Amino acid sequence: MELLLVILIGILYAAGIYFMLRRSMVRLLLGILILGNATNLLIFLLGNLTQGKPPIIDAGLKTFADAYADPIPQALILTAIVISFGLTSFAIVLLKRVYALIGSDDLDDLNTPEEEDL
Repeated sequence: MELLLVILIGILYAAGIYFMLRRSMVRLLLGILILGNATNLLIFLLGNLTQGKPPIIDAGLKTFADAYADPIPQALILTAIVISFGLTSFAIVLLKRVYALIGSDDLDDLNTPEEEDL
């Protein structure tokens, strides 16, 4: 199971970097999203995949008696998903505004000086 996740993470990182190296702003955003999902899977994998009970101690016990699932990677991934959603929504609005002003989603069109007509 872990080997399959490692291969999937590698494929997602490769695809994300490939999309980020393209000239289109939409592909750049897709590359960032794919890299974010690959990082979430990496955090999930590094949190040790264990089958255990929720980390709740009964009132009579002082310590954990059984194996428990670590809640920290889950909380980090949930936080990363929320941040990724905010970044994605901001980037979509920004890309829409740039497309309305320039009329193209090519990144090379952003580098042209405004005074070309002189």
